[in-house]
Amino acid sequence: MSFETFKFTAEIIKAISDVGYKNPTEIQKKSIPQIIKKNDVLASAQTGTGKTAAFILPILQLLMKDKNKVKGPRVLIISPTRELANQISGSIKKYARYIHINSVTVTGGMSYTYQNKNLSKSIDILIATPGRLIDLFKQKKIKFNDIKIMVLDEADKMLDMGFIPDIRKIFNATSKQQQMLMFSATLDNSVSKIAKEFLKNPIIISITPKIKGHINIEQYLYYVDNQFHKQQLLKHFLSDINLKQAIIFTATKRQADKLTDDLYHSDFKIAALHGDMSQGSRTKTINRFKKNQIKVLIATDLASRGIDVKNITHVFNYDIPRFSEDYIHRIGRTGRANKKGQAISFISPSDKEYLQKIERFTKMKIMVKIVPGMEPTKTSEDYSKKKIKSLFKKSKKNFKNKLNAKKRIKRKIIKKINQSKDARSAIE
Repeated sequence: MSFETFKFTAEIIKAISDVGYKNPTEIQKKSIPQIIKKNDVLASAQTGTGKTAAFILPILQLLMKDKNKVKGPRVLIISPTRELANQISGSIKKYARYIHINSVTVTGGMSYTYQNKNLSKSIDILIATPGRLIDLFKQKKIKFNDIKIMVLDEADKMLDMGFIPDIRKIFNATSKQQQMLMFSATLDNSVSKIAKEFLKNPIIISITPKIKGHINIEQYLYYVDNQFHKQQLLKHFLSDINLKQAIIFTATKRQADKLTDDLYHSDFKIAALHGDMSQGSRTKTINRFKKNQIKVLIATDLASRGIDVKNITHVFNYDIPRFSEDYIHRIGRTGRANKKGQAISFISPSDKEYLQKIERFTKMKIMVKIVPGMEPTKTSEDYSKKKIKSLFKKSKKNFKNKLNAKKRIKRKIIKKINQSKDARSAIE
């Protein structure tokens, strides 16, 4: 199957060709025809499967067919983070390079003056993060009257980050008649519940992740007591003579900067890579890493997307990812070109839940190891016992609260009955 199968306009086909794509991916094969038919779609696909193009390309096709001139926006794409929003914006610019489509991105961290100026023009596609979109809506800088298509990208992450109440407010401000597209890495019960609220008879598409591609990667986990213990273990591994280049993944931009500062005086070149850096700085850092001028890169998930370096021998999950598919994406940076690689994860007591999700997702148990002389004071069993004890305490507390509430209600009823009896006695 080729992209011509979808009967895209010549301009869109030319843009796809310029990017270098010849054949659609699985998610594109299944999603594009349904979106062009204007069906609501609930799709599950991992990062790196061509998910973004799966909704952008048919949206551009539909916009070109719709000749109605409105102030807009005609399409609203909501993303959980500004890094993702900017990536979507970049993709739209690539695929719409030969057609006249005005897209605007509004995210936190941008100047309101700059964004308000862009919002005063006619808009075809608006890409936004929930928080900034709500702010602009409250300020009456934007209306949703003309929306024909609404996209919720990375819905599982928006759910996890607590954005659903904001999404609900935005959705309720629309006509609710627009075509709804929802993309998520997973289709668990919580995502399905949200889909029922926003989508009408959606076409459900699920692309099974290819996990078996990491046969060249040895995966290990090390239990840690605290941040100091974790950093000592990391320094131990960074001194390994077999380490050629490595990526250390952190959960936040602040943690990436802090760890870079802490390791600044090490014997190797080290640099941070995250979304707060300018695009120029990020590009320069990635190029230096590719040329092996930087040995260790400390990065966040979103900022590191698109890095393809064959000499990466080690990947460190300094902070275990909250989403299982991010784990797959991270460790896939090593073990390339038939070379061996190591993926090392540090697990603290609070990470146990995420570890279990990863092991269920990958259908494998990650081998637990220790460094002699740097053993954790608690074993994995201790962590499990601690969690069970915590859950038991919580359950016991909830039970006591419910019992006390019932007792209070009972006392109130008895009091009212007694008051009623006293009143009747007084009358008699």
